[in-house]
Amino acid sequence: MELDKLTDNVLETLWRWATTPWLQIGETDLHLARLVGLGLILFFAWWFSSLLEHGLHNVAARGKGIHMNSSGMYALTRIIRYAVWIIGTLVGLRYLGLDLTNIALVGGAIGVGIGLGLQNIFSNFISGLILLLEKTLKVGDFVDLQSGVMGRVTEIGMRYTRITTNDLVDIIVPNSEFVNGRVTNWSFDEKYRRIHVPFGVAYGSDKHRVKAAVLKSVEDVPGCITSLPGRQPDVWLTRFGDSSLEFELVVWVEHDLMVSPGATHARFLWAIEDQLRAAEVEIPFPQRDLHLRSGSLRLDLGDGQRLQVSGDAPRKGEDPHR
Repeated sequence: MELDKLTDNVLETLWRWATTPWLQIGETDLHLARLVGLGLILFFAWWFSSLLEHGLHNVAARGKGIHMNSSGMYALTRIIRYAVWIIGTLVGLRYLGLDLTNIALVGGAIGVGIGLGLQNIFSNFISGLILLLEKTLKVGDFVDLQSGVMGRVTEIGMRYTRITTNDLVDIIVPNSEFVNGRVTNWSFDEKYRRIHVPFGVAYGSDKHRVKAAVLKSVEDVPGCITSLPGRQPDVWLTRFGDSSLEFELVVWVEHDLMVSPGATHARFLWAIEDQLRAAEVEIPFPQRDLHLRSGSLRLDLGDGQRLQVSGDAPRKGEDPHR
């Protein structure tokens, strides 16, 4: 009996200490127990929002009653998650004694928070909501940012967007950069993309043989578009270079080749070199003219043959080009 009485006294003392008011908000006393309750409310809101998000993803994956693509479902579940967070926060603040009907108080608190250095966080949060609602950026898109970041969108968070490069490097980019900067979305609303692969051949090569060989090389790279009207591959003569005729292979590719530009470019160059070699088309070395003004130069021509070239510096007043 004495032990039970002692336990009751300890619990009563702890409860009295936990409910001792620190200050008063409106008509509500603020104390430790109320702060613990606020923490439990916020934790429940976070836990329930995560559970709801995963549940909707699972239902959509099974195709039971929800017919939506993966990017649309991602945007919907993220918005629902943020809404649950906001509702839970408002309930917690109401439990704490704040009168949320006083718009001026809430607006003033937000203004003070933004003025104290939360501008970037608030801007990134709003930018994330804009991206999710407008769907100008979706999970799975391959993007090229003005800052030079290039990769696949793997997550659109509350403050940042995670970009994963083809080397599996994760880059955290603030959401506001996608709203305020220039973003090239390679897979926004199109399954195919046209790429240009430059190459050069020696002067004197048969242009028609070059074109036939390079178009044949397209068959060696799976994922190229060759039969759709208006999207057949082509070979352009683009420039007369210093040492070669400059060409470009212009070809439409599917999504898998589109999102790996470096590897795709290397595959085409590999196939082009194979076909040009088979067609006996020469890929030239750089050519330069050498003018020897003084001294001598010995050249080994092979088979024991040697050639010695000498040059004299021009005399004073003499035309060096004569």
